[in-house]
Amino acid sequence: MNRPSTILIVDDDLSGRETLEALLMSPGYQLAFAHDGPSALEQAGQLLPDLILLDVMMPGMDGFEVCRRLRQDPRLAEVPIIMVTALDDRESRLQGIQSGADDFISKPFNRAELRSRVQTILRLNRYRHLLTERARFEWVVEHTEDGYVIVDEHDRIRYANPQARLYLSLPPHPAEIPGDVSFLAHAQKQYHCEPQQAWETWLQNLNEAPPNPDACPLYYLVRPETPTTPVLWLRVDRIDMPGNAWSNRLVRLRDVTEKMTRKRQMWTFHALISHKLNTPLTSLINSLYLLAGGAENLSPEEVREFSSIAFQSAQRLRKHLEDIRAYVRAPDLTRSGEACDAYCFEHMLAQVQEELELETIHLSGQEHFGSVHLMLSKQAVEVMLHQILENAKKFHPSQSPAIEVSITRRADEVSIVISDDGITLSPDQLAEVGTPYYQAEKLFSGEVKGMGLGLAMVASLLWSVGGHYHIANRDPGPGLTIEMVVPLMKAVEGQ
Repeated sequence: MNRPSTILIVDDDLSGRETLEALLMSPGYQLAFAHDGPSALEQAGQLLPDLILLDVMMPGMDGFEVCRRLRQDPRLAEVPIIMVTALDDRESRLQGIQSGADDFISKPFNRAELRSRVQTILRLNRYRHLLTERARFEWVVEHTEDGYVIVDEHDRIRYANPQARLYLSLPPHPAEIPGDVSFLAHAQKQYHCEPQQAWETWLQNLNEAPPNPDACPLYYLVRPETPTTPVLWLRVDRIDMPGNAWSNRLVRLRDVTEKMTRKRQMWTFHALISHKLNTPLTSLINSLYLLAGGAENLSPEEVREFSSIAFQSAQRLRKHLEDIRAYVRAPDLTRSGEACDAYCFEHMLAQVQEELELETIHLSGQEHFGSVHLMLSKQAVEVMLHQILENAKKFHPSQSPAIEVSITRRADEVSIVISDDGITLSPDQLAEVGTPYYQAEKLFSGEVKGMGLGLAMVASLLWSVGGHYHIANRDPGPGLTIEMVVPLMKAVEGQ
């Protein structure tokens, strides 16, 4: 329901005010009154009315002067003013026009004419407000850093602002966009749509009633990084505008690259700190504790043994600190540090096995890896392996999983499949684990509350380079199977 229009009636004569009140009494109007010029200016400034009915003949400050002062106030300059006068001469109307009046009505009033004039002026004023708001909206949309796209019920693009045209590589002028361009189909030509499970229902969700915002899935368009270009993350939000017209379905494209990169960097830094420093630091402290607490009771061989362990632990700790410093200096874990090939992958897996004290890991297929390098750096792959294997141990009933890792090389990518013999998840749990919603991560621990397997940032690393992952229950079970598909570096592809 529209709000009532506010009409300010200005007349020094009480009977004149009462007459206008009787003629305009209506649920659609909210009437206010002023008895002279100064009170009219004060009330107008407070109410910002939709229309002012202003009597010309008033003592002191007449209607012409009130009109001129209203037009000098930026807040009131465009408020419609109908001057009420018993004068019907040409000079008085000319003076009213020069003062800024929009219309005139003469006493005595004709009820039908008065109401018609008021309705017309209010309708024109409302339309003027709409045009003003539309012009402001169009200016904001045309100059914003976010992309905005309007789609119809068939997902066809009906409008795209300049930033959206840039993101989607559309023609520079809206009129040049073909009428049959589908937003999703066009986006898929340039971006990876992640998470894939969410995008599979994009068209279905588009034609459904507006969902609960808290339950609405998150959509991302990811342009993976290459050796020469950085990654680009676009968050896609569907905004259901008021009304039932499909042309009111608005899609916003927001560049969240910096946010996603920063979040991933914090998580990976936390992961590097936690698993690289803990093992050598614990070993160093234990060895020094034994030496400091009872060296006089130890044999020379024991002293040499504990001293050697302490020295080796300190050396390892220094090496890990150097790795962490290298990571801090690097712009991004995905492409920083040493490239990952078959040899370093096998070595990293053995190192993670030792750090996590895992008894059984069987690796197969590394001989088919060849001399190719992954798009992800050695440090990135190590963090991902540690995260997945740590969770396999953590959620195993006896914390002693049997791990199988297989590597399969394809034309331009490598598939890394990790299976364990631990827990089995329900379909609902698999769906939740397979949809990493990043905003749920608060402490950057890699374990989003309710997910348990901490795949959010693993997915982020893979998506950033054009890879993907899949999680399922192992068949035959029990246990889980996680497949990570990582593109190969094009610079060495085919070797």
